[in-house]
Formats: sequence, C-alpha cells, structure tokens
Amino acid sequence: MAAKQAGSTHGGPSLKTRQWSVVIMSTLAFTVCFAVWMMFAVIGIPIKKDLNLNATQFGLLTATPVLTGSLIRVPLGMWTDKYGGRIVLFTLMIATVAPIWLMTYATEYWHFLAIGLFVGLAGGSFSVGTPYVARWFERGQQGFAMGIFGAGNAGAAVTKFVAPALVVAYGWTMVPQVYAVSMLIMALLFWVFTYSDPKHLIPGHITYRRQLEVLADPKVWKYSQYYSIVFGGYVALSLWMVNYYVGEFGLDIRVAALLAACFSLPGGVLRAIGGWLSDRWGAHRVSWWVMWISWMCLFLLSYPATSYTVQTTGGPVTFTLAHNVYTFTFLMFILGIAWAVGKASVFKYISDDYPTNIGTISGIVGLAGGLGGFLLPIMFGALLDLTGVRSSCFMLMYAVVWVSLIWMYWTEVRRYQVIPQQPLPAGRS
Repeated sequence: MAAKQAGSTHGGPSLKTRQWSVVIMSTLAFTVCFAVWMMFAVIGIPIKKDLNLNATQFGLLTATPVLTGSLIRVPLGMWTDKYGGRIVLFTLMIATVAPIWLMTYATEYWHFLAIGLFVGLAGGSFSVGTPYVARWFERGQQGFAMGIFGAGNAGAAVTKFVAPALVVAYGWTMVPQVYAVSMLIMALLFWVFTYSDPKHLIPGHITYRRQLEVLADPKVWKYSQYYSIVFGGYVALSLWMVNYYVGEFGLDIRVAALLAACFSLPGGVLRAIGGWLSDRWGAHRVSWWVMWISWMCLFLLSYPATSYTVQTTGGPVTFTLAHNVYTFTFLMFILGIAWAVGKASVFKYISDDYPTNIGTISGIVGLAGGLGGFLLPIMFGALLDLTGVRSSCFMLMYAVVWVSLIWMYWTEVRRYQVIPQQPLPAGRS
C-alpha cells in the first residue's frame, strides 16, 4: 500500500483535515500502545500471587517492558526524522502484536521477563508520534498539538479500567489476547487515516552521528532530568499504584485499579492543557510551578503512618497521623495533573530550542523518562523490602524532585521571572 503524500493529489483533503486526522489517529494509536506498555500494572498482581514474587521481583516484572520501550526511543526518533512518523509508527505497532499474544502462554518468571522486553517496544511510540504530530503545525501551536498527542498517556488509565474486568471475568490470560487484537486493528486504522509529507523529513545527507551531536548540549541533559520525573515518575507510579492500594489499604483489585486511575487518567488526558499553558506562558514558567507542586504533594505522600504519644496533665495521649484512602487519592490526583502539565512543558522546551531535529531530541529525552520509569519501580520494590515502609517510594521521588528544582534554579530561575505578569507571544518560552 503506497503512502499517502500530503498534497500530492489534486482535490485531496485540506491541510487542516490532514493535520487533525494525523493528531487524532496518532493519539488513539499512542493510547493503545501505552495501555499495552502498562499491562503489567494489573496482570502483574495475579502473576505475583501465582509465582509468589517478592516486592523487588514484582518491581522488575512491571518495569521490564519499560526498559525496551525506553532504549528504542532514540533510534525511533532518528528514524522518524529520516523516514517519517507514519511508516515508523505503523511498523512498530505491527511488530508488537505477536509478542503481546505470546504473553498468554508464559508460565515461568523468566518467560514474562523475556516476552515483556518485546512487548515493551510499544512504549517507544511516543518518540515517533511527537515529532510526527508537531511538524504538521506552526511553532505557536506545537505545544498544544503535542499535548493532545501526549494525552495518549491515558492508556495507563484505560488499562486500569479494562484489564481488571477481564482478569475477574476470564483470568489474566485474556488481557494480552484482547490487547493483541486491539493493537492490530489500531495499526490498520492508523495507516488508512494518516498522511505523509516529504517536507517534514530531514535532508538525506545528515548522518546519525551528526544527529547525536546534540548530546554535547547540557540543555538536553537538563530536559532529560525534568522528564525523568514528570514522565518517568508517572510511568513508575502508574505501574506501582494498584499494588500499593491493595497492600496499603487492603482493597480489591478492581477498586484499587479504579482509584489508581485517579492518578493515571488526569496524568494523561490533561497533557493538552499543559501544552496550551506552555504555548501561552512559556515552558520555563510552567515547568517551575509544576516542580513546586510536585514537591509539596510528594512531601505529604512521603510521610508514613506515625503515632505520637504526648504526656499531658491527664496522662499520656496518643495521636496518629496517617493518610486514609481519600486524602491519599486526592494528593495523587493533584500530582497526576501537575505531571500532565509538566510532560507537555518539557516538550515545549524541545520544540522551541530544536525545531529541526525534534525526533532525535524527543528520543533522547524520552529515553531518560523511560529509564526513570524502568528503574524507579525496581527501586520502589527494593526500598519496600529493605525498610518495610510503603511510602518510601514517595520519599525517593521527593529527593529526585529536589534535584530538578535546584538545577532549574541555577540554570533558569535566577535569570527569569517565574510569576507571570502577562502572556508571552506565541512560540516563546
């Protein structure tokens, strides 16, 4: 089937039609890919029980797909710059169908780890879709367009709505079967309803080595650090929260998944608002406030259940400080909103600073975020096994946010005004 070239046929769809067709279909494709990527967040619970896994082993199980989805992001971003997002994303989705289906037949721990590496390729879809979508829009609209596409992160919430029902009704093996069929159908729909434009490709004489020269730019590393929190933390907590609710509050898996979606859903669908805010107020101002909101939420979430005994004139009085399920879910909801906005603001930095090689930069920054999503669940499990304190996962994230706040202050805040007085012109940050 020949690729449809934008504007190559007389009387074809208008530019606006092509733009929104690309955005909508890319967002839907990314949603399916992300749902697959987060599959172990739910099916990992019965697998953990069947295989009698400890917290560290469970963390590694949930994180394994995130590893390959992260490592593949740089080459996928570079191929997108060279060959176009349409063919790269279609090929990627088709390549994951068989591994997803094979998950049904896994019985040993190493089976899940090995197949999970291939299933995780779906997570690389972000570094394809971001530059593919962005190049269809003017600079002043790119933040919003990338934000809409990034709302596909809501696939994490889709998994929490769909997978528990399938697990309870048919067993966990039904989940990969349904996801494999969904991926195949979505890949075909994506190919039919999207377009290519040769003007969006980088010149053929630019080598991969030249594309990677941006690694010498310290701003790339800074943006990678930011993204390791707002995206890496989002992925890690999306994978961890169902298990957290079950263990901390003793909830049924369906209720736990529903409450966990209170973090995952706003963390995905509100990304478009983050893009709009970044277009209007600038990536720097938005990112700065995102970090501070994250800092406050994580500080409160980090505090473990604690009892105090105070000696009074009437005798000892004991006070207990602990989150109930409602306060905990509310803080996670606020954190999800903040990180949705932050994911968009980080990529607004990229579209502003690197307009000609968005694919390569998004791949590098996406790699950093994905590696955060891979390493953090393993560290969550290790800390839980070591300390026995469930909130230690939030303590770790709190420390990571401090690093970004300090880095942002020394490189940006000292030179810029962070309390906005008036909107910036479109495209400036």
